[in-house]
Amino acid sequence: MLSWSVTFFIIAIIAALFGFGGIAGTAAGIAKILFLVFLVLFVVSLVVPRVRPPV
Repeated sequence: MLSWSVTFFIIAIIAALFGFGGIAGTAAGIAKILFLVFLVLFVVSLVVPRVRPPV
């Protein structure tokens, strides 16, 4: 998910360089949302212990 966030961030930078403000804003917004989802899932994975099946 972090890779998708970085991808949309790069798309936003390239679109901003070429002057496409609407596309850059949308891509930056998507990148922010994906990054926040990544952070939430990362924190949850640190807090919740893994349950291993019995051997």
